[in-house]
Amino acid sequence: MKVSMKDGSVQEMAFTDEIGQEAFRHTTSHILAQAVKRLYPDTKCAIGPAIKDGFYYDFEFSFPFTSENLADVEKEMRKIVKEALPLERSSVSREEALKLMEERNEPYKVELIEELPEGEEISLYRQGEFVDLCAGPHVSNTSVVKAFKLQSVAGAYWHGDEHNQMLTRIYGTSFPKAAELDEYLKRMEEAKKRDHRKLGKELGLFAIMEEGPGFPFFLPKGMVLKNLLIDYWRELHTREGYVEISTPIILSRHLWENSGHWDHYKDNMYTTVIDEEDYAVKPMNCPGGMLVYKVEPRSYKDLPMRVGELGLVHRHEKSGQLHGLMRVRCFTQDDAHIFMTEDQIQDEIKGVARLIDEVYSKFGFKYHVELSTRPEDSMGSDADWEMATDALRGALEDLGLDYVVNEGDGAFYGPKIDFHLEDSIGRTWQCGTIQLDFQMPQRFELEYTGADGEKHRPIMIHRVAFGSIERFIGILIEHYAGKFPTWLAPIQVKILPVSEKFADYAKEVSDSLKAAGIRVETDDRNEKLGYKIRSAQMEKVPYMLIVGEKEVEEKAVSVRKRDEGDIGSMKVEEFTAKVLEDK
Repeated sequence: MKVSMKDGSVQEMAFTDEIGQEAFRHTTSHILAQAVKRLYPDTKCAIGPAIKDGFYYDFEFSFPFTSENLADVEKEMRKIVKEALPLERSSVSREEALKLMEERNEPYKVELIEELPEGEEISLYRQGEFVDLCAGPHVSNTSVVKAFKLQSVAGAYWHGDEHNQMLTRIYGTSFPKAAELDEYLKRMEEAKKRDHRKLGKELGLFAIMEEGPGFPFFLPKGMVLKNLLIDYWRELHTREGYVEISTPIILSRHLWENSGHWDHYKDNMYTTVIDEEDYAVKPMNCPGGMLVYKVEPRSYKDLPMRVGELGLVHRHEKSGQLHGLMRVRCFTQDDAHIFMTEDQIQDEIKGVARLIDEVYSKFGFKYHVELSTRPEDSMGSDADWEMATDALRGALEDLGLDYVVNEGDGAFYGPKIDFHLEDSIGRTWQCGTIQLDFQMPQRFELEYTGADGEKHRPIMIHRVAFGSIERFIGILIEHYAGKFPTWLAPIQVKILPVSEKFADYAKEVSDSLKAAGIRVETDDRNEKLGYKIRSAQMEKVPYMLIVGEKEVEEKAVSVRKRDEGDIGSMKVEEFTAKVLEDK
């Protein structure tokens, strides 16, 4: 695929290359804008970037544009592709750019030009009669874009500011080949079926109420799921030598100033006033962990000190960014902070990496790893950052883990390793992270007494495995399409008596299973058996037990397994053993 680079040159580049994908989809957004301007000439264009898996373009229409209009726009886009229009780049002065966009009645483009720093190069891309303000790159000709689909229409404030004009955003995607587009659309259709918001409601797991947007309510079955994850977390961390603490949700402004969060994260924090002093609801657990470390003197013999916390944190997210359990305003972070000496760094990082690998393997996830380096908005010396980054890199290489470097995406206090897991339909989610921090122990003046009897500064790791337990539950719902493995299912067994006269035997079976620690419900409604089976299937219960006259006589149960159907009759003891072994 030919891509016109910023300097106007043309290079061959595969679509699999990130720059190639961006150029291809960015060009598709220009084709979209050209089609819109042809069909609705008085429309004003804003911005149209490439995004992950697609592109969008924001417009100000003079009429209510809806998804019903997309077919007409797609039809016009196909005409533009057939016209095989070359994309021609030109560099112009600020005055020339302003004059052109003013003549074309494009006020958003005018504003963008005026916002550019003095001396910034201004480039335009032309395809036929359409000209757009753009830095590029683009493919060389519209004919390259053969497979595309406009997917949805949404509202978007100009510059993301709710005080500005509400624009209409058209989302789409594009691929070099129709087969790739078809495969992507099938994946997206499957993703809709797996939407955790839809399944969470159907399965009775959680709810988002009008009274608390972004603050999820966990329902009884959802709490079973959440507690199973927490129980697994505690079992794993106890085995690995962690101790668990709990720190307050509200702490003084002074603490957050000391940690650096007040300067770097204030806009995302909820604040209050107590006794005429400023306090903040914690967005992170780590400052409280620093205070716990300082409760008593520490010796080198106490290190490494592995401290875990399932802390409820609150962060102010914009309402337009909220999304079920994936983006919320309060969540449980499975934090841990490891305090250590310099010579313990490598072993502790490798231990955390192995733990995270074990967690993801438990749920059947594949993953890839990124090493994120120092951001512009950071604190600490160059020497500390270099040492921390080298330590993370060295641990990854010792473990033989492939990784890519994500320049400038570290935390403000230190570099980090991010684990991006892949779900059952190929989507990636950033969950686990290991952050090495030389800064916070200094800011909180943490100390330990060394073997030499002198005071030394510990180094610390911030790390999560699940990340947000709420978000991890959302990912699991979509990963399993609501069909949780038996050990994780809120209800593992549903007992379906054929009629009311078998209720006593159903209770006997239920009591036996519950005594063995199996989560069981009985559907004792006065309904036909077929109806009860369909209901249990909708609830995605791993096992259904049908009990009738034959089962009562044989002291057995007729077993149906999710996705397999009837697997035969078993004694209750035999079935109990099967469920307890079924992972």
